[in-house]
Amino acid sequence: MHVADSKTHHPASEPSTQGGPAAEPRKIIHIDMDAFYASVEQRDNSDLRGKPVAVGGASRRGVVAAASYEARKFGVRSAMPSVTALRKCPELVFVKPRFDVYRAVSLQIRAIFALYTEEIEPLSLDEAYLDVTENKMAIPLATQIAEEIRARIRAETGLTASAGVSYNKFLAKLASDHRKPDGLFVITPKMGPAFVETLPVARFHGVGPATTAKMKSLGIETGVDLKAQPLPFLQRHFGKAGSYYYWIARGVDERPVRANRARKSIGAENTFFDDLTEFEAMRAALQPILDKLWRHCESSGLRGRTVTLKVKFADFQILTRSRSNAEAVGERGALETISLDLLRPLLPTAKGVRLLGVSLSNLLADDDEVSGSQLTLL
Repeated sequence: MHVADSKTHHPASEPSTQGGPAAEPRKIIHIDMDAFYASVEQRDNSDLRGKPVAVGGASRRGVVAAASYEARKFGVRSAMPSVTALRKCPELVFVKPRFDVYRAVSLQIRAIFALYTEEIEPLSLDEAYLDVTENKMAIPLATQIAEEIRARIRAETGLTASAGVSYNKFLAKLASDHRKPDGLFVITPKMGPAFVETLPVARFHGVGPATTAKMKSLGIETGVDLKAQPLPFLQRHFGKAGSYYYWIARGVDERPVRANRARKSIGAENTFFDDLTEFEAMRAALQPILDKLWRHCESSGLRGRTVTLKVKFADFQILTRSRSNAEAVGERGALETISLDLLRPLLPTAKGVRLLGVSLSNLLADDDEVSGSQLTLL
């Protein structure tokens, strides 16, 4: 497939968003801010511009919440332990997160989205899906809408965003990744299936490191490899997710953009390439899961009263255990204590554990009453 050298790529063959038969493809935009937290810090502090910056804590237990593009050149990535990041980039500058500022900027950006459509599905503070099949401006090309949104974001916030335009959510996200940073890319219905075939499965949203490793062990490394597998084969090896993998390999994703969806829970989970059987191994495996979930809590300003542990065994049996509390979990340590208390009664197990997950529900915002000490007694 030919790809234009320009940062903006929008073929003349792109379908219009207005008129035409009912079966006309949807027009979905995925907007992803570029190194959002780090870019906000560099915007607000000129001394940080051009330097490798990590948002997060520099302590021994610290984790990188976001890395500037200067830091990424050294291999620094979000979710990386801070000690590892410093080994990769000794000149790395750590900045304490300012989630209240990030949330305020995120609201500015969502107000820009709302000028064009009400069909907005935020994924986090820095990314969202938009369905512009019909739009407030009656603009016929989704690419034009994406270009205007990017220009408004730059003018109003001083930040850059990447955008992907396609006919479903899976491909729109692939497209936004394709021109990062500060770019725009379009995947048309004619391009979609062939585009997916050329990519490594590690690039696919919903295919994490453990699944990538398992696919590789089965001889699946690219989209074309995945497409060659029968549906029963994928379901046998990946359970319910097998159907999702089968269809995305064909460029098919019927998920709608869910506008104004009230978030009922937040969570994180990991699938392990090697099944876990010992409690201490599971305790260690829970740490990055809990770190990720707590970063979600901090960035969203949400806390939860109910902690749920999810365990998937090697035979794909799934068990969940929950504990509800009078007050919201106010600290990471309490979240870990409850999660381990929920895990212990499920062990020992001879089957092995292939996935662990932790989620919070019965959510409260930071400006609601949140206790930071109630659950330290549990």
